This record gives sequence, structure tokens and C-alpha cells, in this order.
Amino acid sequence: MKRFLFLIATLSILPMHSQDLRDAYRYANTELSGTARFMGMSGAFGALGGDISAISMNPASSAVFLSSSSTITMGYSELDNSIDFNDNNGGSSETNFDLGNIGGVFVFNAKSNNNWRKFSLGVNYTTESNYEENYNINGFSSNSIDQYFLSYANGIPLDLIDLRENESRSDLYSFLGENYGYDAQQAFLGYEGNIIAAEVEDPNNTEYFSLISPGSFDQRYRYAANGLNGKLTFNLGTQYKDFIYLGLNLNSHFINYENSTSFTEFNSNSGSEITEVQFGNNLVTNGEGFSFQLGGIAKVSDNIRFGLTYDSPTWFIMREETTQYLDTNSSLDEFISISPQVINVYPEYRYKTPGKLNGSFAYLFGKRGLISLDYGWKDYTNIEYSSNYNISYADLNNAINDEMKAAGSLRIGGEYRISNFSLRAGYRMEDSPFEENGLVGDLTSYSGGIGYGFGSFNIDLAYNYTNIENDSSTGFINPANIDRDLSKVILSLTFGL
Repeated sequence: MKRFLFLIATLSILPMHSQDLRDAYRYANTELSGTARFMGMSGAFGALGGDISAISMNPASSAVFLSSSSTITMGYSELDNSIDFNDNNGGSSETNFDLGNIGGVFVFNAKSNNNWRKFSLGVNYTTESNYEENYNINGFSSNSIDQYFLSYANGIPLDLIDLRENESRSDLYSFLGENYGYDAQQAFLGYEGNIIAAEVEDPNNTEYFSLISPGSFDQRYRYAANGLNGKLTFNLGTQYKDFIYLGLNLNSHFINYENSTSFTEFNSNSGSEITEVQFGNNLVTNGEGFSFQLGGIAKVSDNIRFGLTYDSPTWFIMREETTQYLDTNSSLDEFISISPQVINVYPEYRYKTPGKLNGSFAYLFGKRGLISLDYGWKDYTNIEYSSNYNISYADLNNAINDEMKAAGSLRIGGEYRISNFSLRAGYRMEDSPFEENGLVGDLTSYSGGIGYGFGSFNIDLAYNYTNIENDSSTGFINPANIDRDLSKVILSLTFGL
């Protein structure tokens, strides 16, 4: 079989990177982030307003402001991971400082005889997710990475992945990426790295077997990531008479995510031709998106308020680049290094997050304090991948529909005022968005905070603790159970304008 003829037969198939459910969840999920007052009450602000971060929950919140103000928030976070891989326990810890929030609201009061009492304009930046994370996984397994390469190679003609005379590995790796995509490149790496071999030495062969014998494998996986998901919000709010507040948010989103993984495997199994494998992958993802929010707050009485918010899906345009390398060694110390020095640039694709509905209730005890409750609902099966190019995401979209589900979230917060001091506490719970809690489990969070007002200047401090159960990260073989504990200390300064 000639490569040219095979190319004609598959010319309509463009290359693509293999996204999976972890990618789908990563960009659709956001952390709780905002001002110290907002965080101290676990974000239960949908029926309250009067805080710059409350705008992210309900755009009508800006109309609750009595006067113009601005806020800046800094945060310190510590992420502790407890890792269990095949009964081998480990852990990791890291800290981070970031700008969690900065924004302002400008309030314009109408004439006294106007039913539309005020208008408000707001602008706010929030870091919705921080992707910085580093950990190592070590343990023994009965499964080898050979299955990864076999899964991609079976069905691909040997003629396609076998080097020609005077053809370099980089040339063929690049050719496969440009014309056949990710699957063919993985098959080539496994074959050229001597991890797999053809059943028969025939150009038309499409079946392969492993050169690594069954047994026990010492495996090590390293993950390092950085980047963030940010949102810039432009807000318009208004108050009608004394009981209705309405608002609209127009949101600009951006994603920058980079990760580097290294998977290493050793074995001394009888009959293994390959005894060492090191497989490295680097991914860079960038995206820009747009969403809007509509919200309202009803002031039923001096004590009772209700809120309702609709968050539209976020429509992203995403771009990805990857690089790879593979090193292997045999029982005879025959070392093979494949480092193509090729950057795979994939076609743009569209990624849509699910929309969200949020209902809120708040009860105010005069000027002494308040209690607030928010319930949100998001259907993760509405995540969708698509492309303007002739690329099918049907398998991934079907997996999202089959393995993900709608998830609810509950936030409860309270505040009690003593003179110029404010004491706050909150609780948050989010259901797992997966039918089975293997990939990401339920989320539980607790918070507390304190604030002090100096007239037109406020200073607020909060602590937030979050735990995600049974969060598992899969390398190439077995899943590793990771229990994540995220602690945040947040400081906000608010200035009257």
C-alpha cells in the first residue's frame, strides 16, 4: 500500500488532539472566587447584592449598591493532595498568591419622582480557576503502557508508520500529524520505540503485538500545570421602585492552560525486550469566550428577598499545541530516543459550557445581620465540542452525554454585625457532575470571615476550605485517587468613590 493512495482515501479527515472528559470538566468547572465578604459567606449572595463579587452570582446585585465603590482582592491559597496509587500512598503541597478580584460599580440616582430609582454600571475581573498544580505518582501495577500504544496502532497499516529510506523520524511524525492526526502519531511512536511490533512484516498489516512481557511494572507519573481561567464582566443594573432590581452581565472569558506530564515505567519481566519506557507530553491550550447573565432580585419586605439568575452557556474558541517524546531501553541496553522536535498545532474548535440556573433567598435581621441561601443547577451533559473543520466530535460528545449528568450546588451564608465589625460564616456543597464519582467526586466547603468598616473604606478577611472527594487523575494506565484539600485566605479592600 502506498502512502499517497491511503492519503486520497482519507483526505477528508483532518488531524485532531484527543480531548477527553477531564478536559471537558476542567473548562466547565470554576472555583469559588471573589471578595473576602463574598468568600466568607461561601458565595451565598444571589439575593443580596451590594458586593462587587455578588455581580457574578446575580447581575442585579449592582443596583443594590447605595453609592459607587471599588474593590481589590488578593488571595493566598494552599493545595494539599493525598494520592493513592495501587496501595502506594503519597502527597504533594503547593502555595500560590494571586489577584482574585478587582472591580467597581458606579451608581446613578434618578430624580425622586421617577419609578426607575437608579441605574448602575459595573466592571469586574475575577480569576475563576487557577490551574497551577504539581504532583508525582509512584507505584507498582500489573498493566503496562504498551496497551496505550496498541490501542492506537491496531487498524493502522504498517506501511504508514514504517520509516522510508532517508526519511527522518521527525519527518514522518510531522507527516502523520498533518495528514492522519494524533492516533497515527501514537502508533508510530510505539512502533519506532520498539514497544510494539507488527504481527506480519507486510505493508498491509494492521495488527500489532507488544514486546513488553506481562508481569509487574514500576510506574512513575509526574504532572505539572499552570494557567488560569479569567472573566471580565461588564454590568448594567437598575432599580424599579423599592422592590425590584434587574441586571445584565456581558462576560468576556479567557483560558490559558499548560501542562507537562512524564510517565516512566520499569520492568524486569522474563522475555521483555523493552525494560524501560519514558513518555513525555506537553499541552498548551488557549481560548476566548463570551457569555451573558440575566438576573433579578425581589425585595418582598424589609426582611425578605428572593433572587433568580440565568447564566448562559459560555461559547469558547479554543486552540491547542502539543509536543511529545519517547525514550525506551532494552534488556541489552539498546537505548532509543524519539524526540521529533515538532509542535503539533491543531485546528481551532468550539467548546460550549453548560448554562446554569440559580435561585436565592435571603432574610435580613434589620441592620444586625442576615442569612442567605442559594441553589444552583447545571446540566453538564450540555457540554459540547464542535468544529468548522471536517472533524467529528461525536464520540466525545456521546461520552459526555453518557457519563456526565446535571449537578446541583447549595450555598448557605450568614453575617452578624457588632458595631463596625462584621462576622461571617458559610457552607457550600456541589454534587459530582459524573454518573460515577470516579473522576471527580462531591465537593464540600466551609468558610468564615471578619470585616471592619471605616465609613467609606472597608477591610475584609476570609478563610475558605474546600475538599473534593475521590478525585482521580488517570495517567496512561491505572487511575490514581487524589483527595484534594484547598485552603484560601482572602483579603479585600473596598473604597467609596
